[in-house]
Amino acid sequence: MAHGRDIKIISGNSNIPFAESVCQNIGLRIGNSSVSTFSDGEISVSLFESVRGSDVFIIQSTSSPVNDHLMEMLIMVDACKRASASRITVVIPYFGYARQDRKSKSRDPISAKLVANLITSAGADRVLTMDLHASQIQGFFDIPVDNLHGTPLFTDYYHKKFGIDNLGDVVVVSPDIGSVARSRAFALKMGLGLAIVDKRREKANKSEVMNIIGDVSGKRIILFDDMVDTAGSLCEAAKALLEVGGATEIYACASHGVLSGAAIERVESSPITELVFTDTIPYRGGENCTKKIKYLTAAPLFAEAIKRIFEEVPLSTLFR
Repeated sequence: MAHGRDIKIISGNSNIPFAESVCQNIGLRIGNSSVSTFSDGEISVSLFESVRGSDVFIIQSTSSPVNDHLMEMLIMVDACKRASASRITVVIPYFGYARQDRKSKSRDPISAKLVANLITSAGADRVLTMDLHASQIQGFFDIPVDNLHGTPLFTDYYHKKFGIDNLGDVVVVSPDIGSVARSRAFALKMGLGLAIVDKRREKANKSEVMNIIGDVSGKRIILFDDMVDTAGSLCEAAKALLEVGGATEIYACASHGVLSGAAIERVESSPITELVFTDTIPYRGGENCTKKIKYLTAAPLFAEAIKRIFEEVPLSTLFR
């Protein structure tokens, strides 16, 4: 892969404020481009400045509407490739289809692998993302993938919120068995104990809390996950921690706030005191919808990663 002579950052329509914030942190202006649709719904991409010989970074979360934003990304990659960009890095703050990473029953597709193939075939040279739902998705790509972690953002936030010396009654809780590894890493960085909510999922978007592994009685809880979609599992876990486990206060955080369906209403009526996300997905609930949801910006993290990729400097320090 050739090294570009300069950086060009362009954005699709999924999260323009985030892309602008990344550019501000780097000290660049966002690239002059346009993503629109024809009357029949076909997506049209226009680049209004040269990208020849440049390191191009395309910022696009594949959030709702997922398929529109995914197609926008693919067409933007193709446009940059045909305009002779030196290297194309697709910056995907939230990677959609990541939950379909394996065959859980007969005749299931592995859609995450298909999306990886599409991005590679379109002409991307590198992928930069954050907190993939399953880390093994990095292996679905035949190009380099940098998977950033939101853990340092949440660690700093809660250390400031609670005070580093006032964490004796705080416990990190994984809302399900699948999130234990990331919750353990977060608990280790926070210097806290870990508990687990064990649940049995009856069908999609429905879950039944069965048991709490660990002592949460009289504790303040930080529920930690990578994403919140319908918020059903998270709210049920919070309720069980209070009613079954005897916890005193529930906080929650996740890197990606998908918040589909009635998620916001569930959070508002749940015992969760505060739910914190990063801004990888824009908030669609409106400022007055619920005061329980708060956002931390991941733009400085992505800006630093983009600078390091362009300068060929290791990203390893960003993971510590």
